[in-house]
Amino acid sequence: MITIKRVYELPQKSDGIRILVDRLWPRGLTKEKAKIDVWMKDIAPSDKLRTWFGHDPARWRKFKQKYRDELKKNQDLIGQIRNLESSKKTVTILFGANDEIHNNAVVLKAYLAKKG
Repeated sequence: MITIKRVYELPQKSDGIRILVDRLWPRGLTKEKAKIDVWMKDIAPSDKLRTWFGHDPARWRKFKQKYRDELKKNQDLIGQIRNLESSKKTVTILFGANDEIHNNAVVLKAYLAKKG
């Protein structure tokens, strides 16, 4: 099972393995407090795409398309998440954005779900 949540929310045992999928470390959060098991910054949107998007909901549709194209080129990391899911059962994808609807973790979770 794959879930998503903001990295600023309190860690729970039910999170299973916690994977941060942002390219930048979340502001004001220590490694101890974050309780992150894996930081997959290379699965995050490229700097160019992240900067272009800027969490602008008007660019959401195009962002999703461009990010999915980047994910297609990152099959090694996609495979790592799938392996963690099959061995740990629950994987929580963590993101730092304030917008819980328009962020890369939402796209990544949907991408993982569609690829079976």
